[in-house]
Amino acid sequence: MSGEAKRTVAALPGEGVGEGMPAHVAIIMDGNGRWAARRGLPRFEGHRRGVEAIRRAVRTAGDLGIRYLTLYSFSAENWRRPAQEVSDLMGLLKRFVRHDLADLHAGNVRVRIIGAREGLAPDIRPLLDEAEQLTQGNTGLTLVIAFNYGGRQEIVRAVQALARKVREGGLDPEAIDAAALEAHLDTAGIPDPDLVIRTSGEQRVSNFLTWQTAYSEFVFIPDFWPDFDEATFRAALDEYFKRERRFGGLSARAV
Repeated sequence: MSGEAKRTVAALPGEGVGEGMPAHVAIIMDGNGRWAARRGLPRFEGHRRGVEAIRRAVRTAGDLGIRYLTLYSFSAENWRRPAQEVSDLMGLLKRFVRHDLADLHAGNVRVRIIGAREGLAPDIRPLLDEAEQLTQGNTGLTLVIAFNYGGRQEIVRAVQALARKVREGGLDPEAIDAAALEAHLDTAGIPDPDLVIRTSGEQRVSNFLTWQTAYSEFVFIPDFWPDFDEATFRAALDEYFKRERRFGGLSARAV
């Protein structure tokens, strides 16, 4: 990057877009419960404040010209949490769709949902479908919500779909390659993340975008998710700008 392009994101105006801005940022939103516990508050309050952080992240991504923002909202393993907490999370999801969908639509944001939908409660799946259908024609930021999502489970579903095509005679096994598998993932048509951010100081991917993050850059930050704001987002992007992505090749300096 040129000296001019190395300006920090923090120095960019809200509507500015720096050279090399990642097209796709994915975030593992972690630490709601610990944020609440440190303040002597119920876990629900941490989740509620986490929704406010989502709004800030979406606004910042749109302002900076990021094309795709993927948020890990509810994993396939989160069903193991206490029933009351799961119920609270479902309630927040319903409120978010009902209260924020109109604003997202007005802001030209397209919503896509990834994850398994089979077996979801009858009052949840229609909300997910509505969010996608209402915003499908929008051309601004694509907000990808990973709900009831697991990276390994996604790959299994893709392999099963390919296996059915082989069994039915519509696909030669020798024709199966990486592109064929990607076409059957939940994220078909979405570029792989350039940057993955995880909050709360944890340093693992937790079954998130297992296939898609093979060459992503990772930034782990100590802040709990409810404290994630525009400054934190921009600081993570500044760290990304320092990286030299080689995708298995040599750096320009080594050639």
